[in-house]
Amino acid sequence: MTPALAKKNITFSHTLSPEAASVRQALLDKGLETPLVDNGLTRDEKYLKIAAAFTDITQTLGLDLTDDSLCDTPSRIARMYVDEIFSGLDYSHFPKIAVIANKMQVEEMVQIDDIGLVSTCEHHFVTIDGTAKVAYIPGNKIIGLSKINRIVRFFAQRPQVQERLTQQILVALQTLLETEDVAVSINAVHYCVKSRGVMDGNSRTRTTSLGGAFKETPSTRAEFLN
Repeated sequence: MTPALAKKNITFSHTLSPEAASVRQALLDKGLETPLVDNGLTRDEKYLKIAAAFTDITQTLGLDLTDDSLCDTPSRIARMYVDEIFSGLDYSHFPKIAVIANKMQVEEMVQIDDIGLVSTCEHHFVTIDGTAKVAYIPGNKIIGLSKINRIVRFFAQRPQVQERLTQQILVALQTLLETEDVAVSINAVHYCVKSRGVMDGNSRTRTTSLGGAFKETPSTRAEFLN
């Protein structure tokens, strides 16, 4: 099977929650899902293969893996990749979402500022470090505030490009809240710019994705952006 066909026929063996399944399908429909193939590996199999691969990398660099400071480095990296910084590749880790009826008839913008965000550049596998701002205008549903932070974190825990990450968070919230009136802005430092290449330690990248009233109504857009 070619890689292109494998992507189209991707399946996941684990059972997803209805929320995770609906978000994943919405991203697939919009062409915003992270490029994934189901390689059939379990968590432990991924861990072992990554640890072996990083053993080869460190030895190729000439590092002495018998040294007590380095001997566990491949296993540490494998554990970090599978269980921590790339755990968002597995939808079984999608946060449990508390969405409730808007019985209070909230009509004004709900906004969360300065959501801490740490992700990984998929081009160089180095850190993206920044903050996210997320807002929505409630329709029939509202969401537990901490769940917005958890959704940001879930999609950040992948190899990413910031433009896609911003849109993934937007579509996920639109799907869960059943409204287009969502806005997301991310402001981040890319260590592929800061620590290599041009080595510019001052520049930051801002990306914004707007839906519904945030895109169509100038005053609502201005309230969010300003």
